[in-house]
Amino acid sequence: MLLMTENRHYTVEQLCDRIQISRRNLYYYIDFFRDAGFVVEKHGTYYSLDKSSPFFTKLFKSVSITEDEAITIRRILDKVSDNSLQVASLKRKLERLYDLDILNSLATDEERAANVNALYDAMKLKRVAVIHNYSSPNSNTSRARVVEPFMFLNGNNDVCCYEITAKANKTFRVARMGRVEVLNDQWQHEPLHRRMFTDIFMFGSDKQEIITLRLDRLAYNLLTEEYPKSHTYITQDDDTHWLLRLPVCSYLGIGRFVLGLYDHIEVLETEDFKQYLRSQLTRFLNEDTVV
Repeated sequence: MLLMTENRHYTVEQLCDRIQISRRNLYYYIDFFRDAGFVVEKHGTYYSLDKSSPFFTKLFKSVSITEDEAITIRRILDKVSDNSLQVASLKRKLERLYDLDILNSLATDEERAANVNALYDAMKLKRVAVIHNYSSPNSNTSRARVVEPFMFLNGNNDVCCYEITAKANKTFRVARMGRVEVLNDQWQHEPLHRRMFTDIFMFGSDKQEIITLRLDRLAYNLLTEEYPKSHTYITQDDDTHWLLRLPVCSYLGIGRFVLGLYDHIEVLETEDFKQYLRSQLTRFLNEDTVV
């Protein structure tokens, strides 16, 4: 129950692994929750317990703090220049009891904070939102996007949305947004929402692939300095080499890194990634500009 009500989502496999039970037993638990009156939500392969379930509603009413009040308290705590254990403990308690994950790592920029809050409201109420003046480097345009926002990523710097006109799930950067307007229109495409991922190179996709590399000291230093989040995926192999097992959404980012340091990196997995690198090298060598 705790896992299914935290501020993140778990697949069936992840839930079974965390509590060391079989899939069959997990489904028994889920059926029990439904029979006991809990609202069980399923988004693709992800299960969660809706906090509007009668049990949670009764429990929250016994605590004389509403979610809006909790958000206000959290904002006040964020402005307090106090790194004491008490302040940190209060923040953790609020995050466990309320859906406040969207307030983590917010920049001090008021416009960006307002946009994140608006997107959070749209998710909570399952409303359509308009992202005004969204600047896209891919299409070299700045225009409005009508979306159903459903998930924050990357410390709330990115948001997963279903773009209605494009009929596709996309990841939008909060920093590129003008103003976010929440409409009264309810979501109409929730079954099409898909969990999106963003890798350390800032490429997004609804799928990930694990790439395994062996780095020498130079490659290790450059990677960790330029992409600090890579530390999570690195283990030391020997005194002068490190193993990187990294989930990526695209070969573009990791490919540029490997090709730039090809004599300092050994590609261990995958075969598809090795073939991609070969094709990039072949195309480069066949260019007319190469002499």
